[in-house]
Amino acid sequence: MVADILSHMLDGIGASSRPHLVGLSALQGSGKSTLAAQLVAAAKERGMAALALSLDDFYFGRRQRLALAREVHPLLAVRTVPGTHDIALLERTLDALSSAAPTSPARIPRFDKGTDTRLPPSRWRTVRRRPQLVVLEGWCVGVGAQEDAALREPLNALEREHDADRRWRRFVNAQLGGDYARLWQRIDHVVLLRAPAYEVVRRWREEQERGLRRRGAARAMSPAQVRRFLEFAERLSRHALASLPERANLVVALDEERRVTAVRPRIPRAASRAPAGRY
Repeated sequence: MVADILSHMLDGIGASSRPHLVGLSALQGSGKSTLAAQLVAAAKERGMAALALSLDDFYFGRRQRLALAREVHPLLAVRTVPGTHDIALLERTLDALSSAAPTSPARIPRFDKGTDTRLPPSRWRTVRRRPQLVVLEGWCVGVGAQEDAALREPLNALEREHDADRRWRRFVNAQLGGDYARLWQRIDHVVLLRAPAYEVVRRWREEQERGLRRRGAARAMSPAQVRRFLEFAERLSRHALASLPERANLVVALDEERRVTAVRPRIPRAASRAPAGRY
């Protein structure tokens, strides 16, 4: 599978002044971080300079999110949805990678989920060579804004109890149509790791947290905490499952055990060679 995906991505790489940016989108618990690491390792075996970025490392720190909670909506104190990432920092990081050199290295932020804030710059990764391939992985990578009419009815208990006036979901949707859409335009290839249905995502995430609890990780969530946490992402997770297959360049279909059942390349409707990420 990794070889097939990499081969498809490398077809689009030519001479360029910037790294080829692949957006790897997958719902929580799907295995996107593992796949991103495998793709980078396979690219390096072919002699390419490559690295993976996680959207999770670009969350705003706790202090900044608390400011958002006071100024916009209390739900923004929780890191999850669009609007809780520092998109400007991610764009500056991509720009720095385009010109990375021993004399002008790029710095890659790191977010500590245990302390719920970003690590100090002294602990960020240093990149001293411009990569040919960058894989940006995240649960909402490539997801577009919804129509306003789709926001009218609450989707779950979180929205009913804490967002009756739709202020939170309208803010999140506006971010998708603004800063995030601008970021997605930079993506050359969108790869979707597609879950068979939204309902399986909770089990996958609970399995991940169970593994963390067995290892004694301080940040591991209980099953009840997982269910509540996933309510923050449920709306956009369902929207991603419905909309991304038609926007991605490559769809990797999974079964309920995360086994690959199909790898489907897709030719975008607008132009046969245009990357689906540029919309």
